[in-house]
Amino acid sequence: MASQTLDMPWGRETLSLRLPESWTVAGIHEPASLPPAPDAAEEVRRSLQQPFGMPRLRELARPGMRVALVVDDGSRPTPASVLVGGVLAELEAAGVARGDITLVPALGVHRPMNEDELAARVGPDNFAGLRWENPDGDDPARLAFLGTTQRGTPVRIHKTVAEADVVVSVGCIEPHIIASFGGGYKNILPGVASREAIAHNHALNCAPATFNMVGQPIDRNPMRLDLEEAGRMLTPPVFIVNAVLDSRQQVVRVVSGDPIAAHREGVRTSATLYGVAVPAPADVVITDSNPMNQDLRQGVKALANTIRAVRRGGVLITLVKADEGVGVFGLANRKLPLGRGALRVLAPLLLKAIPKMKMRGMGEEDRFFLYFALQAMRHATLVIYAPTIPAEVRGNLPFVEFADTPEAAIAHAQRRFPRRAAVRAFPHGGITFPILE
Repeated sequence: MASQTLDMPWGRETLSLRLPESWTVAGIHEPASLPPAPDAAEEVRRSLQQPFGMPRLRELARPGMRVALVVDDGSRPTPASVLVGGVLAELEAAGVARGDITLVPALGVHRPMNEDELAARVGPDNFAGLRWENPDGDDPARLAFLGTTQRGTPVRIHKTVAEADVVVSVGCIEPHIIASFGGGYKNILPGVASREAIAHNHALNCAPATFNMVGQPIDRNPMRLDLEEAGRMLTPPVFIVNAVLDSRQQVVRVVSGDPIAAHREGVRTSATLYGVAVPAPADVVITDSNPMNQDLRQGVKALANTIRAVRRGGVLITLVKADEGVGVFGLANRKLPLGRGALRVLAPLLLKAIPKMKMRGMGEEDRFFLYFALQAMRHATLVIYAPTIPAEVRGNLPFVEFADTPEAAIAHAQRRFPRRAAVRAFPHGGITFPILE
């Protein structure tokens, strides 16, 4: 049978997929082409001079004040060194001594970072002279209770952050499966919050209407609204510095200031970049992990980001490069007692139980991923090509079907659609989301 070729990025190389001639490529959906800032450091300085909804950082801070500098961890593409460099210049202009600044990585439930990793993250020159410490969401002695949100989240925050005079939060704004977009108050909850707070907050979106909130309006996202309410409980002022990056992870824009006002401004830019119009769902969607190629945990964002573009009963093929293998992904490291067939049958009961389920040996994010995976497998057939993932890990993920080659992935979809199929492709699926018209 004759075929046509679809080229998808694969690191610095290209995967050429041969599609059946009878299939129709209905669209290749790329991020918008906004020009990167000519000079990232200058863009940081400009942003800090023009904050949204707050005075300049150098006007908030005073000599002798204790500053908590909260920076997202290595799982994010944030250009932390250039952002932190601008922040430190502002604090120095305010007369704040390096020894009064404590660097705190926003770990959530991720592993602690060591000194070398933190120095590399923010830049050795920036790191010099700073205090630093990891938060611990499981140690009550290191947490401060701030109250309970309207949605019932008990807000316990790392004491160094809660007791600071000023909190500066450094991160990036990108499409996010649970929170609509990253950035803003997200460095506070889940970033430096207790495990209990994180669990309750994440469980708010374990519901049919909110299990996939990538790029969705924040005012309809219970989890995002809840974490923002929690962030506003902090006594010290919180000043954010958030970058918006393009598909090559170049700085397009930096927003600074109030965690709500500045964040919303950044979200508008991020949505313009990564939200793509899709006239209708397709029979087959082919999505690529690019640029989230670090590991499987990052790579499956491409699946989450684009699943709304495939029609119910269709096939979603996700190409995951995963240069470092599985990564910190608890759901992939524990074998479930049920196979794919049983999961499909029992999914309606399991979905109701997951929000209250005890997740022994698994992180709180994995509770949400489990909920998402069950909903996704009910929506479409999920096929993944991820050659760096070993067989034993593949066996732990019965929600998806692993293909050994790209050709095998296409053949799997062709068995479902042997004659005609409308195909949509997302070459940068790791950061692109569909806006259905």
